Amino acid sequence: MTTRYTTDHEYVRVEGKIGTIGISDYAQAQLGDIVFVELPAVGASLKKGDEAAVVESVKAASEIYSPVSGTVTEVNEALTDNPGLINSDPADGGWIFRVEMSDAAELDGLMDEAAYTDHTA
Repeated sequence: MTTRYTTDHEYVRVEGKIGTIGISDYAQAQLGDIVFVELPAVGASLKKGDEAAVVESVKAASEIYSPVSGTVTEVNEALTDNPGLINSDPADGGWIFRVEMSDAAELDGLMDEAAYTDHTA
């Protein structure tokens, strides 16, 4: 399992052809308490960089962009009733959606953990 990050603070955790996408711990800390999440539709086809979801906090609304191209296979329904999962557990319980990736080579353009740590320093 590998995790890659965008400069906009989305992560994609890759297992086989499936990418689990959410926002980084750094991003949720910057946003503050998350109060609403607009999820993408299952079956939606996304291109890398497409707006896929919206996260609203007490401070701002932020678009979530897909870090990879693919088809949405699953959304985290738990966020509908408990959007704060993104704050309390952004990497595991607070993931936003999953895609079946259509081009694994797109991962090469994303940051690994060390590069992302430098990016947020």
